[in-house]
Amino acid sequence: MKLLEFNTIFPTELSCKLHFKSHREEEGIICRKCSSENHRWLSKLWMYECRSCNYRTSLKKGTIMENSKLKFRTWYQIILFMSSTKKGFSASEIQRQLGKKRYEPIWRAMHKIREAMGQRDDRYLLNDMVEFDDAFFEVGTKESLKIKRGRGSQKQNKIAVAAESTPLEDLKTGKIERSCRYFKMKISEGFEAVKTDEIITAMINENSVVFSDKSTSYVNISNIVDIHQTIKSSKETTKNSLKWTHIAISNAKRNFLGVYHKINAYYLQNYLNEFVYKLNRRYFKDKLFDRIIIASTTSKFVI
Repeated sequence: MKLLEFNTIFPTELSCKLHFKSHREEEGIICRKCSSENHRWLSKLWMYECRSCNYRTSLKKGTIMENSKLKFRTWYQIILFMSSTKKGFSASEIQRQLGKKRYEPIWRAMHKIREAMGQRDDRYLLNDMVEFDDAFFEVGTKESLKIKRGRGSQKQNKIAVAAESTPLEDLKTGKIERSCRYFKMKISEGFEAVKTDEIITAMINENSVVFSDKSTSYVNISNIVDIHQTIKSSKETTKNSLKWTHIAISNAKRNFLGVYHKINAYYLQNYLNEFVYKLNRRYFKDKLFDRIIIASTTSKFVI
């Protein structure tokens, strides 16, 4: 959705509530008490009532908006800003744009939305041919935020990066190139093979072919997927075999450095969630706003 269209489509709080209600009903309402999906709508109370046990569910309950005092329109405005650009906005900038006095509710709402993005992407596994590598984020101030290869200092956070690539053959030249469909990025603690195994299982379908370098923490990947092909690290590897993982790492670096003054290590995964969610939906354009609304109706902030 374009910024200029928002006030026309969502001029009031009621218009936002009705829009959110329609998406909630499309995704389905599940009773927290008896797990029934059969509900009636109580229009005067703006609540759902379970037809089986009469348990009532508010419009925000069971979503990332639960327990939030922010109005629906404020939530929609935050989602609008977060979906309107590839790079995104900092919480302080959105606070300034919305004219809000308090920073913390905006900051917290943005992290809830990022959590919903991550939960949505966690529903899917990468398939077919997958590149797998890692990078190191050094969290802190804008001057110290970097991505480095190598073990580096203890202040760096190791990130597992996977890219689902597809070989494409030029019928005229016969040259084969690889395009990329989807990405995943997850924080990986430590260098043990067991940690890598857990991440591979959570990110990649077992019927896939995985390309990686010859890191010692990748020794068990062949037991998890169909084929694991290792490649010696070099400049040629970076340009060809693991091309898309390195492009994603580089883009994440520029994105974070350009938008955020500093990133707390505790919330780093949320920032990665937003980056990857928008990267995987880079062709959605104006539809991205509605996709985030749908993710918001079916997710709940758990951190």
